[in-house]
Amino acid sequence: MKVGVVGYGAYIPRGRIKVKDLVAAYDKDFEKISASIAIEEKSVPSSDEDSVTFAVSAAQNAIQRANIDAREINAIFVGSESPVYAVKPTATIVGQAIGINEFSSAADVEFACKAGTAALGICTALIKAGMAKFGMAIGTDVAMATPGDVLEFGAGAGSAALIIGLDPSKIIATIEDSISYASDTPDFWRRALQKHPQHAGRFTAEPAYFKHVCATADAILLKNGLAPKDFDHVVFHQPNGKFPLAAAKLLGFEKKQLHAGLLVGQIGNSYSACSLLGLSAVLDEAMPDQRILLVSYGSGSGSDAFILKTTENIQAVANAATKTQTYIDNKIYVNSFEYRKILNSIY
Repeated sequence: MKVGVVGYGAYIPRGRIKVKDLVAAYDKDFEKISASIAIEEKSVPSSDEDSVTFAVSAAQNAIQRANIDAREINAIFVGSESPVYAVKPTATIVGQAIGINEFSSAADVEFACKAGTAALGICTALIKAGMAKFGMAIGTDVAMATPGDVLEFGAGAGSAALIIGLDPSKIIATIEDSISYASDTPDFWRRALQKHPQHAGRFTAEPAYFKHVCATADAILLKNGLAPKDFDHVVFHQPNGKFPLAAAKLLGFEKKQLHAGLLVGQIGNSYSACSLLGLSAVLDEAMPDQRILLVSYGSGSGSDAFILKTTENIQAVANAATKTQTYIDNKIYVNSFEYRKILNSIY
């Protein structure tokens, strides 16, 4: 019996700031930065939001689509770079808030921007092993960056949740296969008690993102005897608007295959939520019997790749909860002063 996604949900805060306005606040060269990151605006939380509230909202949407009793969920794993507590799991807070079974496996997961897909891998394995009935995997972040650093201009916020199960009457997308790849590559890090992350520019592209994403994608395609043309949708991690398109070209995918899940230009890089939000957007629009390739990337470094195939159940659930694009379209703009005040209140 195949394991698969039975429910999914997204959450993106309403706040937005134009990259042009944020760059102007630092008196930097907008044309140069825009050419580098290819992001027009990014999502910004409200002062009363954080990675926990994001996760709860996404999880509630996932439960609505799965149409199950939350008490049937007995595994929950939350991936984040911006947990509210250094010592106190986000998973237990979210689990209690949404009412899952207290006899559950629960833990927080860290692996930079691929923590969400790492959680997905754990849940998939638990369900396959018969150790849980339903498992919830969440990626959630208020992306952190040093003020004025190029990473800040693309660091967004949001969350995505997936519920994994075995019931074929509920599965909307089977998980056909997965593979992971990891190496010690120091492209981005934040030490304990350090407020903002650091990055080594020369490690960011070829030895980090492209090496891991391309190697993982190539490996899962080879393992399954598939080619780029066999996929209807492709979602890569989106640290900026240029990298996923470049990776797609290197691997032989067409731009149209990325279209549904390419969100970074509108909301920025939501770190642990990024690739799962892209998947959520794809599932919102996918038709039955479509094949999806999901490839995440996390600094430090690693990638997870998943092949999913939608079922006849997919179209019945898309409108059961707020769609990803609806969150993207429902926005209010803040200025650079309001933006800084909000982030200072969160971390």
